[in-house]
Amino acid sequence: MALIPPLGGALVDRRVAARELPDFVSRAERLPSLALPDAAASDVELIGGGAYSPLRGFLARADYQSVVEHAQLAGGTAWTLPITLPVSTIDARALHSGDAVALRDPGGRLLGTLAVSEVFRRDVMREASEVYRTTDLDHPGVRALLAHGDLVVGGDIEVIPPLASARALSPAETRAAFEQREWSTVVAFQTRNPVHRAHEYLTKVALEQVDGLLLHPLMGATKDDDVPAGVRMQCYEVLVEQYYPAQRVLLSTFPAAMRYAGPREAIFHGLTRRNYGCSHFIIGRDAAGVGDYYGTYDAQRLYDELGGSERLGFVAFKFEHTFYCRRCAGMASTRTCPHGAEHRLTLSGTRVRELLRDGAELPGEFTRPEVADLLRAAYAGLALEKAS
Repeated sequence: MALIPPLGGALVDRRVAARELPDFVSRAERLPSLALPDAAASDVELIGGGAYSPLRGFLARADYQSVVEHAQLAGGTAWTLPITLPVSTIDARALHSGDAVALRDPGGRLLGTLAVSEVFRRDVMREASEVYRTTDLDHPGVRALLAHGDLVVGGDIEVIPPLASARALSPAETRAAFEQREWSTVVAFQTRNPVHRAHEYLTKVALEQVDGLLLHPLMGATKDDDVPAGVRMQCYEVLVEQYYPAQRVLLSTFPAAMRYAGPREAIFHGLTRRNYGCSHFIIGRDAAGVGDYYGTYDAQRLYDELGGSERLGFVAFKFEHTFYCRRCAGMASTRTCPHGAEHRLTLSGTRVRELLRDGAELPGEFTRPEVADLLRAAYAGLALEKAS
């Protein structure tokens, strides 16, 4: 049985071939440059390797407006987040249709080039209300959106391939790995936090129903108070090594920035994992949310509203809130546990960070001891750095 096809039917590959790279770099160095914010720099890598198929670059006006208003590209393909490249007023004045510009990350490193199709003004307040469901500046995604302004440039890109990494596999590489393992049904799990017992429970329930699991943590830019990416990766590695069947799990990273767009972003995460070859995607409580901006199961409802598996192409595993129940003496959910809240161990991300900053123990019912040890050591190190 074949793997699920990517969006649009074929993976987009905008990476420059190795034999052409010296000439490409030489030409790019002579072009005017655009300095990209972190999120856009991550988008360049993801577009280039096909994770954002069928996108070939940053959205022009017609696709942008269709995504904001209808959660689809102008041609009708489901797509829930506008992938745009913001530019300053000064840069915008110098850009014209047909121009080529070099794209650089915040540190000045050359990422690729963009062929300008158009520069246009986006309605940032409309985008905020439709995509983020709020115009509140306290929302981190809305705050970032408004900070970058309303001018954006659209156009196809060509990308310098990133350095090969065993932990940052491209969609073509994950698909090859799935085929080599003879998987046809694969469930993806997205998280920006260290995997705890509830996550482990969800992924193992899902793994009972498919051939394999892609554990695919987001490693792009996140909020300042999120656990650092390197620490999170250590937690995933120790958990996979000691608590999962190695032949049924692939651990790789997803280099996207976190937008905290709740339901829209949760569906986006599922669509992109389809490009990586995943037929199923886990949508849990408050997926891709932040604070109390979204309802607990809004993402699951949006999946249905957008047409479910028939239109989006991937099957959603919908899970309710899971927790450790002391009366049940195990992991459970509101579907399976009859006991009251006083018997359930639940810790918010904020509370976990507070415990770690205080050097307190994380309960074994919340996370595996090996993960707790890594987190506690990391936070102790951060505390020493701040004190010195």
